[in-house]
Amino acid sequence: MKEEKFKKQEEFIEKIRTSNFTRHPFYYILTMGCQLNENDSEKLCGMLEQMGYYKTEEMAQADIILFNTCCVRENAEEKLFGKLGEVKKLKEQKGTIVAVGGCMMQEEHIVEKLKKSYPFCDIVFGTHTLYQFPQDLYEVLNKHKTVQDILQIDGEVIEGLPIKRNDPYKASVTIMNGCNNFCTYCIVPYVRGRERSRDPKDILDEIESLAKQGYKEVTLLGQNVNSYVGNGNLGIYRFSDLLRAVNKIEGIEIIRFISPHPKDFKDDVIEAIRDCKKVSRLVHLPLQSGSSKVLKAMNRKYTKEQYLELVEKMKQQIPGVTFSTDIIVGFPGETDEDLEDTLDVVRKVNFEQVFMFIYSRRVGTVADKMENQIPEEIKHKRFDKLKQLVESQIEQNNKKYIGTVQNVLIEGKSKNNPEMLSGRTDTNKVVVLKGTEKDIGTILPVTIVSEHMWYLKGEKHPL
Repeated sequence: MKEEKFKKQEEFIEKIRTSNFTRHPFYYILTMGCQLNENDSEKLCGMLEQMGYYKTEEMAQADIILFNTCCVRENAEEKLFGKLGEVKKLKEQKGTIVAVGGCMMQEEHIVEKLKKSYPFCDIVFGTHTLYQFPQDLYEVLNKHKTVQDILQIDGEVIEGLPIKRNDPYKASVTIMNGCNNFCTYCIVPYVRGRERSRDPKDILDEIESLAKQGYKEVTLLGQNVNSYVGNGNLGIYRFSDLLRAVNKIEGIEIIRFISPHPKDFKDDVIEAIRDCKKVSRLVHLPLQSGSSKVLKAMNRKYTKEQYLELVEKMKQQIPGVTFSTDIIVGFPGETDEDLEDTLDVVRKVNFEQVFMFIYSRRVGTVADKMENQIPEEIKHKRFDKLKQLVESQIEQNNKKYIGTVQNVLIEGKSKNNPEMLSGRTDTNKVVVLKGTEKDIGTILPVTIVSEHMWYLKGEKHPL
């Protein structure tokens, strides 16, 4: 039944492709948000290119402009509305089709604002109806009417969508959609719906196809990947089973996953990381706060002590394990003492990477209604204090790499110096080195010779 839903869309893809046969129309897409949004955008690009559209980086050249939105941070709204202001002139001048989709479109107050202030938007679609984009576009092109295609219920996981990958060697693969956790600061369960896991066979078929195409690295995606539940197909019932199955796929050399939840990080997952050589030893383990009081207010369902115990258990069982994390500063009710608890965890764990965020209120969440909101000035001061500690740790951590040999996936030419190549270590550190184009797309042993805060410099290690 789910497969039939997209087969219907293939009819609209063919109709639009036929009408574009003598044309050379362009599309422009802007992705706002997380890797799940990026993965959705790859599917939108895949559908558009099957319909005969060509990608452009210039909005003014585009026949269709598409914004794939995120609603996690407040500035995402400001960015969208700013871009829509730019697009209005293009719409008036050349009749450019404007489409807005993604998480933000599952928020009623945003959709109402679009209707009132940006009525020129042709297509508005949510996270659960992405697969129906070809039909929505056909309606606009042929019936010249605005389409609003949003489901307020949990959408099915639709298989078979075409996909246009952004990278030739690294790919993300969604294994589940939605979230059941209802952290009080987070809007995701309301816009992505409840957890729905993909069939293990569909996941493994997709990854095996990637391996045949020459992909070396896959990242398994989900709002809460370690609560993945298989249906028993291929003997896969748990996330740990899935990790072990992916580890056996020939051609795939590096396996990453984001984002797990500490409360669901059970022994079987730790053992799978330990046993599977391809699974990265950099584990992303979101902390959000080091204060047990704040964690309770966030509805995170673990304490500072439980988090540190989990880290210690993983260090004991997984040789060479390192950690990255997410931290929110300025959550309602946070005190200076709570921040000190967070800094204490950062010192003890010594993260390789910390993604730091200043708390921003999101309409529809529990935290938005909390009365003890923190003034912006205090939030920023606390953020700066955390940032200073994290950067001092990065500087020290980088020094331990000097003189070591790291296996590096060479991704391409360095953006800052095209005469150098760039890649990443297993711990996700950027490495620049001299090499040839033949090295791109391979995994090379690289000797690290110096560190420069945000990247390491290396030399090809003689084989």
